Amino acid sequence: SSYYIGFMAFGVTFVIITGGIDLSIGTVMMCSAIIGGTAFTSWGWPVPLALVLVLVSGAFFGLCNGLMIAKAKLPPFIATLGTMMVSQGFGSIVSNVRTMHYSPTYVGDWFRPTFYISGNFPVGTIWLLGAFLIATFLLNKTRLGRYNFAIGSNEEAARLSGVKTDRWKIAIYTICGLFAGFAGIFFGAAYTTITPGKGNGEELNAIAAVVIGGTSMSGGSGSMVGTLIGVLIMSTLKKGLSSVGLQAHWQTFFTGFVVIGAVLLDNARNRAASKVKVAVKK
Repeated sequence: SSYYIGFMAFGVTFVIITGGIDLSIGTVMMCSAIIGGTAFTSWGWPVPLALVLVLVSGAFFGLCNGLMIAKAKLPPFIATLGTMMVSQGFGSIVSNVRTMHYSPTYVGDWFRPTFYISGNFPVGTIWLLGAFLIATFLLNKTRLGRYNFAIGSNEEAARLSGVKTDRWKIAIYTICGLFAGFAGIFFGAAYTTITPGKGNGEELNAIAAVVIGGTSMSGGSGSMVGTLIGVLIMSTLKKGLSSVGLQAHWQTFFTGFVVIGAVLLDNARNRAASKVKVAVKK
């Protein structure tokens, strides 16, 4: 059931490497799933087409974030906080505040075995590894990835060297939204019920996984391998704490300490790296 966190985490890794943040991925995930659910339950769309709409909806919200940040020059925190509230409300408006179901009755018997679990085989793991490979390729082997790191390291220097930073930031936030759309499909497959107005807090699980995985909140460094490890740690923490009988609020409590520890470690790494640079210059 943690697959959807992995998809959100891969998408937001791109954003955090630029030195930005996306607080809307949790509600965008839910809103996109609700829009898709409304398409096949109320509008009569075929389920495969409705699933494409889920992805398009996620990418659209990401595009809006990118435009607000790159063109309107809003701080990422404010822009994505606004999108969080808009997407949370929009899902309720589209669905008339009705719960959407991704159960076999509505999507067919093929849906969960395709995206979540088939018998005892965790199909979601295959999809997650596929997303990991695609995200790794984009980050390490493409121009988008190179400019991603360049913007995070020094956006002004990247711009002066000829990189169209606004265009690439828009692309990066759109990709983040697309991954949130994928997360919506896998959330629907895992839980089968999508409630309007939900999604707040889900983004924190993804961001925590990214930070635990070693991606710097100040931008310029990070890896998808680290994010995947962070997702596995978050998943293990969640299942481990529940297996020893701790309730959900205790899980949240201890996860918060893990995140704070990861950020403190990141700050310590950055300070150590700065001291090395100063020593080299001397």
